[in-house]
Amino acid sequence: QVQLVESGGGLAQPGGSLRLSCATSGRVISINDMGWYRQAPGKQRELVADISSGGSTNYADSVKGRFTISRDNAKNTVYLQMSSLKPEDTAVYYCNARITYYGGSSIRRLSDFWGQGTQVTVSS
Repeated sequence: QVQLVESGGGLAQPGGSLRLSCATSGRVISINDMGWYRQAPGKQRELVADISSGGSTNYADSVKGRFTISRDNAKNTVYLQMSSLKPEDTAVYYCNARITYYGGSSIRRLSDFWGQGTQVTVSS
């Protein structure tokens, strides 16, 4: 009933840029916090950045000054602008959102949702 669909991953050279998007669809009533996480091979999933419904942002120390998270509430979409990319940024990136939505029988529900993940590879 609610889906998060990511786009924008791919291959970038060190020092390059990529922009990720995550669009929400379905019977959405409202979206609270939205965020981006990443998981590199053999490592645990980690928070990259998140943004509240009011626009307050939080970043992992490893990406501060290089990545920018933003959201378009009218489009129910969150973005991650990644600049000055490093090989250690290589990972599968997942978007996450806490969403109030209409469930079965139009009952209001609140849950966390995840996108399917998009691969970001930084290599020369």
